[in-house]
Amino acid sequence: MSATEIPRGESGPRYVRLQAELVLEVTAAEELRASALSRIEADTFMPQQERDHARSAVGHDESEALAYLVDPSELVADLPGIELVQASWSCAHTEYDPDEDDDWGMDEDDERAGDDEDDDEADDEGAEGAGGAGGA
Repeated sequence: MSATEIPRGESGPRYVRLQAELVLEVTAAEELRASALSRIEADTFMPQQERDHARSAVGHDESEALAYLVDPSELVADLPGIELVQASWSCAHTEYDPDEDDDWGMDEDDERAGDDEDDDEADDEGAEGAGGAGGA
């Protein structure tokens, strides 16, 4: 496959992997936790055992609270010509120095992405059989 060809599945649709990375500063942990707990309580489809686990996790970890509040699939939900096939996300504490000017090593990630391009194409083409959208 040449560099200008766009990978296609057998039926013709093109698969695109969208990656985004955010670093957020928690400025009001209790407000974040309270909001996540409200979301958990409002989820009428969540089984009680999962609800208990979620409450505990949110109470101990801001990144868990954030994971319950943010749904990246909502970014593409209303875009024309797009069908979400698969989604996953996670939140975790990270080391970050706002005074350090390293651009997160983005150039390194771009170079690695080019090296793994063949693997990504295979993953993207197989995504159709993954059974739809899912999340963390």
